[in-house]
Amino acid sequence: MKFENLARYESFILIGFIMVVLTLLKLINVLTFSSDWLWFLAGIGLVLEGTISLIKQRRFDRKYKIIEREETN
Repeated sequence: MKFENLARYESFILIGFIMVVLTLLKLINVLTFSSDWLWFLAGIGLVLEGTISLIKQRRFDRKYKIIEREETN
């Protein structure tokens, strides 16, 4: 399985949903755990978001060639 298949928007949304649920459970005192775990999940989410952006940018760069125009006065 390619890493590209794992780095999709669904996994990014899932991590966000898990963070919301865990934060809610911590706020209403159902669970007690260190908030560092939420920062850990946020870090994983940022890595996934960056990976998704990088993959999409590379696909775009391979598909289209950008030609810069020279400015004439």
